[in-house]
Amino acid sequence: MFKTPSGEEIFVVDGHTHFWDASPENQRNVHGKQFIECFYAYHKALSPKEQLWPLPQFEKYSAEQMYNDLFVDGPDDMAIVQSTYLTEFYKNGFNTIDRNAEIARKYKDRFIVNGSFDPRDGERALEYIHYMKETFGIKGVKLYTAEWKGDSRGWKLNDPGAYRCFELCEKLGITNVHVHKGPTIIPLDKDAFDVHDVDHAATDFQGLNFIVEHCGLPRLDDFCWIAVQETNVFGGLAVALPFIHSRPRYFAEVISELLFWVGEDKILFGSDYAIWTPRWLVEKFWAFEIPEDIKQERGVDLTPEAKRKILGLNAARLYGIDIESQKAKLSGEPVAVAAE
Repeated sequence: MFKTPSGEEIFVVDGHTHFWDASPENQRNVHGKQFIECFYAYHKALSPKEQLWPLPQFEKYSAEQMYNDLFVDGPDDMAIVQSTYLTEFYKNGFNTIDRNAEIARKYKDRFIVNGSFDPRDGERALEYIHYMKETFGIKGVKLYTAEWKGDSRGWKLNDPGAYRCFELCEKLGITNVHVHKGPTIIPLDKDAFDVHDVDHAATDFQGLNFIVEHCGLPRLDDFCWIAVQETNVFGGLAVALPFIHSRPRYFAEVISELLFWVGEDKILFGSDYAIWTPRWLVEKFWAFEIPEDIKQERGVDLTPEAKRKILGLNAARLYGIDIESQKAKLSGEPVAVAAE
């Protein structure tokens, strides 16, 4: 729970977190090393100095540390832990659903575990979706369209194989499709993260919600022009939000565009843990004001009501979280009080 300087309690759902193992022991080849070092470059470039981690800690952290950073020192009430396999780069996968389920079992009522699938697996992808639903009861998946598999360096959401998977997800009630679109990570290809295929899939699967993580950056305009017309397309602020520290004017431009085109009901907070920890992000976001000239030009404002929706209410709606019931379960747990 996050308590504002005025004493208001804000329910926070962190929509994009990871429990990864990118240690040298788990790296399959040079690409595993490149991938985590690229994540680390994002961490160093956009974090406040006092929030920087040493590389060995960043490569692999404990469940206890993650719980502390999110819920004890951090302001999160709940966190959605996303699954990303990258088995071409990591022997045991980067952060698989089995690894994520371990931390969810250890700390009950805190985590929502999302699965993942790769439509290039054909029938095995369909079988795996059934397995994840039956074993973990998933309500969502995280998709990585730039992931390598054999000779393939990516796939698209409107590929025939992907449509078969979406049909099954819709049938099984796996309604929230988080998809990484935008920033690339070496050695993956930037164009394989292009946002345009979201338009096709969102139109054809009205029963699914497509949460576009990173808002398509640097293709923000493309994302906005899609999301404004597709009622089931949402924007996840992971990667966009940390600019609030190092380049606040740029963040003001991004959030203003999102508010203008997409609206405050379709934007979700995500820390992208462990690239960034949520406490400083939430504190800075709650205190943030859009500069007056941008506010006047766009005709938008980041009001306290908009911030409440973005920090937790929108994600709670998508995942069917009963906030009052959840608060009762977590009563007595630590509360992160904003710095004055």
